[in-house]
Amino acid sequence: MISKRYVILILLNLLIIAFVVVGTVVMLTPRRTEDGMVLASRGLGNLRYFTVLSNEFCGIVSVLWIVTEIRGKHFSALLKLMSVASVGLTFAIVAFFLAPMNPHLNLYMGGNFWFHLVVPVTAMIEYLILDTDRVPLKKTLIAALPSLVYGLGYLVNILINGIGKGPDTNDWYGFLSWGYGTGFLIFAFVVLMNWGIACLMQFLNKWGQRLVALFAIARK
Repeated sequence: MISKRYVILILLNLLIIAFVVVGTVVMLTPRRTEDGMVLASRGLGNLRYFTVLSNEFCGIVSVLWIVTEIRGKHFSALLKLMSVASVGLTFAIVAFFLAPMNPHLNLYMGGNFWFHLVVPVTAMIEYLILDTDRVPLKKTLIAALPSLVYGLGYLVNILINGIGKGPDTNDWYGFLSWGYGTGFLIFAFVVLMNWGIACLMQFLNKWGQRLVALFAIARK
């Protein structure tokens, strides 16, 4: 017999996939705001952003999870943790750093609404009730791999092609505005933050499992 939690997990993963598709379509659709300025979340050029890539990765993992569940196989707990930690990092960076640093920008408009808020929040809720294996602490470091690989690619691209100016800058996050030393420190902090979010999500998942169990007992 299929449990209600399993049905909810299937629905949440389907929602994640749908939200990612909607966000991608909106991102690729050329639209303009009322003042005539093109929104930041438009075009293939946005695939350079970790915030976008993390959401696409999360959507792909949800597809793989559903396919694996349908086949009756065991899905990788580390891969699921890696995906939720990536979008969790996106949510945290936008909410606590980019949005406060850029109050003149609406970072929750257009495709950003889906990628900066809806998908990350849905994915984190899904992980809270996910019946998954616990990833050993050492292996949780692997969950920070996406931000590490992205950061290295970001810096190598700048070292090869230069920072550039204006809309053609290769430092699109502006992390090197204070110099390379500060930029490296920022990326190191981001990687540690990615790992911390992975550990936090595992901790919350543990308590989520207990709450689900207590709720099941209370209903009997």
